[in-house]
Amino acid sequence: MKFLVNMFNRYQSQILYLVFGVATTVVNIIVYGVLHAMNTPYQVSYWVAWFWAVFFAYLTNRVWVFHSKVVGFQNLVKEIIQFYIARVVTGIIGWAIMFFGVSLLHQNDFVWNIIQNVFVIVSNYFLSKFIIFRAKERIEHDSSSD
Repeated sequence: MKFLVNMFNRYQSQILYLVFGVATTVVNIIVYGVLHAMNTPYQVSYWVAWFWAVFFAYLTNRVWVFHSKVVGFQNLVKEIIQFYIARVVTGIIGWAIMFFGVSLLHQNDFVWNIIQNVFVIVSNYFLSKFIIFRAKERIEHDSSSD
């Protein structure tokens, strides 16, 4: 049991990132399903579900995974915008990976979907850990020393 506790403590942010990633997927599916049941066009349902799933991911990543210390409305809005921009960028790159593998190389779309998903998940983790949430800690520290 002590081994498991030590492993959790050592890899806490990665484990929580994966747990909340699964929860984010559930949020996406639920929102999409509710909108689908209301006869909302699938394109609208997709983007509304994406928006709320990313917002849920932001909240959970901010509080439990990366423990953001950002204070103030402007800094919070900046952090949210950076989070969404990162998700859009990795989403576009994920799409490009799919296009490359499926349309240009004419290979299996499921294989390339796995490849792009691994890239997106890992990229989002590192962008969040080293840029989005970490940069805010530096800004807060720098502004508090004025």
